[in-house]
Amino acid sequence: MDIRRAATLAEVAAAEHLFDHPVRTEWAERFLAAAGHHLLVAYVDGEPVGFVSGVETVHPDKGAEMFLYELGVAEPFRRRGIGRALV
Repeated sequence: MDIRRAATLAEVAAAEHLFDHPVRTEWAERFLAAAGHHLLVAYVDGEPVGFVSGVETVHPDKGAEMFLYELGVAEPFRRRGIGRALV
């Protein structure tokens, strides 16, 4: 398994089957361009099998924090530690 941060529209589109709804290009562009937005994708044999998305923020007395928004793993790859590795 390999985990990489999605940095291009092509990487987001390749993981579309893991999301609840089809990727909207304009929203994906905004997400990728926004500082502090993160989308990590897990790959097995080069195929996207899981993801986690979140937003980084800074709290006045705690410093940088990450709020996880969504986590998903393709059905055939569940219960293999992929979700845990993404978190």
